[in-house]
Amino acid sequence: MPKNEKNDVELLRTWTLSPAATLGSSVRAKGILQEIQARLPAVSKKSVVLGGSELTLSMAASDNAAFKAASVVIARTVEEAQSLPVIPREIEDVLGMKTSERHRWLADGRLPSVGTRTVRLAGRARRITFHVFDPAVVEDLLNRGAVEEWRVEDAEAKAEKRRRAAYQAKLTRSKKANKRSKKVERGLDDTASTLSGWEEFDIDGLLR
Repeated sequence: MPKNEKNDVELLRTWTLSPAATLGSSVRAKGILQEIQARLPAVSKKSVVLGGSELTLSMAASDNAAFKAASVVIARTVEEAQSLPVIPREIEDVLGMKTSERHRWLADGRLPSVGTRTVRLAGRARRITFHVFDPAVVEDLLNRGAVEEWRVEDAEAKAEKRRRAAYQAKLTRSKKANKRSKKVERGLDDTASTLSGWEEFDIDGLLR
């Protein structure tokens, strides 16, 4: 390495994110990096990078004060990482669920939320609000294979709904058929009653 480059980057420190913090998700690890960057001043944001589960802070020797301040922020965030709320894209990656499934299970209460967070999209005035989740709950759902259980439950509920719909359709068709039959019978009766001499014909017992 040229001497001038070596002097440019002399301050270096690394931190390793634990599996309990990342929940085995690279998306979650990136989310922790973004949380760190959000807590750092603008001049220090790009000085920390993520490689796998390892965070690295590197600065020039002349930035010693900024390096120390950033190190404190990173160390504190890494310590808190295990309890940081899990955001939507992270829980989808951790549990291997689709966005539609997350919305459905959140709506029916199977996926408990611990609140909402509102953020502004980068470079835009628009704000978005989304639900966040307790990492301990997410880990429990992961360990007991809850997502697969919920998919089986949903498939069974869907099949039952189809059966009920088919039965209801059959019942409706049967009712319509009965109505048509009764209408035809009433029509025959009405026609018979208008025939000349019908009553005498009936009295003579010729219909018996």
